[in-house]
Amino acid sequence: MKLFYTSFLLLTMMAASPAHVAAQSVPDKDNSLSLPPLADLIDSAVKHSASVQYRNLEISVRESGLRSQQNFWYRNMGLQADTRYGTYDNFLTNTTSQSTSLLNSTSIQFNYGFGVYMKFPLVDLLDRKNQIKQAKTQIEEARMLAEAQQDDIRQIVIKQYQDVLLRSRLLNIKAHNLSTARVNLDMTEKEFRNGLVPVTEYARITEIATRAETDYETGKTEYITSKLLLENLIGFKL
Repeated sequence: MKLFYTSFLLLTMMAASPAHVAAQSVPDKDNSLSLPPLADLIDSAVKHSASVQYRNLEISVRESGLRSQQNFWYRNMGLQADTRYGTYDNFLTNTTSQSTSLLNSTSIQFNYGFGVYMKFPLVDLLDRKNQIKQAKTQIEEARMLAEAQQDDIRQIVIKQYQDVLLRSRLLNIKAHNLSTARVNLDMTEKEFRNGLVPVTEYARITEIATRAETDYETGKTEYITSKLLLENLIGFKL
C-alpha cells in the first residue's frame, strides 16, 4: 500500500512539474532594454503632451488679448464721410438801406463731406494702464502654468524611465533564477527516478521551480506594462 501511494505521488508531481510543460523553453535571453538618452525622451514627451499643447494655445490667446488691448485706441478714432444728392431750394435775402429783396432758386446738387473723429470715454482713460497690466499678467500666468506642466511631465518621464530600467534588470534576475530552478528540478527529477532523492526533497525543488516560474511571469508583465506606459508618454515605440 505504501509503495502504491509513493508511485501515485510521483506520477502526480511529475505531471505538475514545470519541467514537463510541453515546449517550455528556458528564458536565458537578456531582457535589458537599450533606451535613448533621457533628455531626448523628455523633449519628446513634452512635445507629445496634449496638456502642454493646451497651455501653449492658452498663451497664444492671452497674447492676442494683449494686442487687442494695446490697439484699443483705434476703436475711438476713425474717418467719417457723408454724401448727399438731390434737389435743393436755395433762398437768398439781399438787404440794402432802402429795401430787402428775397431770391429763390431750385437746383440739383451733389454734396459730400469728409472728416476725422476722435472720442475717448473717461473710463478708458482712467483704467487704461490697469487693462494693459492685467493682460500682461494673464500672459505671465499662462506661461507659468505651461512651465509647471512641463515640469510635471519631466518628473513623470524620469520616474517611468527609471522604472523601466528597474523592471528590465529585475526581469533578467528572475529569468536567471527560473533557468537555474529548471535545471535543478531536472537534475532532482532524474535522481528521484533513480531513488537517490526522497519525495519531500523532490516536492521542495518542484515548489521552488513553480515559484520561480510565477515570479518570472509576473516580472515580465510588470516590465511590459512599465515600457508601454513610457511609450505612451513619449509618443513612439522603444
